[in-house]
Amino acid sequence: MTDSRETHGTVIVTGASRGIGAEIVRRLSREGYDLALVARSAEKLEEVATTLEGSGSVLVFPADISDPAAIEELIQRCEAELSPIYGLVNNAGITRDTLLMRMSLEAWQEVLDVNLTGTFLLTKAVARPMMRRRIGRIVNISSVVGLTGNAGQANYAASKAGVIAFTKSVARELGGRNITANAIAPGFISTDMTANLPEQVKADMLKSIPLKRFGAGEDVAGAVAFLLSKDAAFITGQTLVIDGGMVT
Repeated sequence: MTDSRETHGTVIVTGASRGIGAEIVRRLSREGYDLALVARSAEKLEEVATTLEGSGSVLVFPADISDPAAIEELIQRCEAELSPIYGLVNNAGITRDTLLMRMSLEAWQEVLDVNLTGTFLLTKAVARPMMRRRIGRIVNISSVVGLTGNAGQANYAASKAGVIAFTKSVARELGGRNITANAIAPGFISTDMTANLPEQVKADMLKSIPLKRFGAGEDVAGAVAFLLSKDAAFITGQTLVIDGGMVT
């Protein structure tokens, strides 16, 4: 395999215990990166770690990414146990879907805390070591819902739209230190959650996708690998939509 990395280093991936996050770490492992796998479930993280095929070192770090103390510990352990931090993939996200008039403040705040504040905290934490080394790649996983909105997902859509605007701002602030920041906005991606949807619901979803299929976790993982690579060294502040043509 051709080594497309600009430099050796560690990539931190949040939400790494399932779905898209698990596919991202499998792809990056094959690319040869050292990896820090972050999610709340230690057991699920360990399961994913056993599936990795690369030769890089792996740190399993169960944590709540909205906790600043946990993030500080994560950075310290990465610097002590792995190679220098090169990349960050902010993939962790939760939903608490309900209509606006039924949405509690707790449901609003919990989604913003994980999806947006967690992204802020981790990005701020990795920025300093990246700035010292004058290289870094930040990839934030947003959603097409952050571009279009969606009924019953005011909290989720707001958090994902915030991720896009945050990414653009970070790109402007850190670009002078050779640090890129880009977002990916997946559409309907096949995961364990979409697998449980009623067949009619899935059929209706497919009608809105010109490619007439759901995306796969590998589709997103490939885009992440590209944005981390030297081939994307002159791309920053952008949002890559991976949705089979659903949003045009």
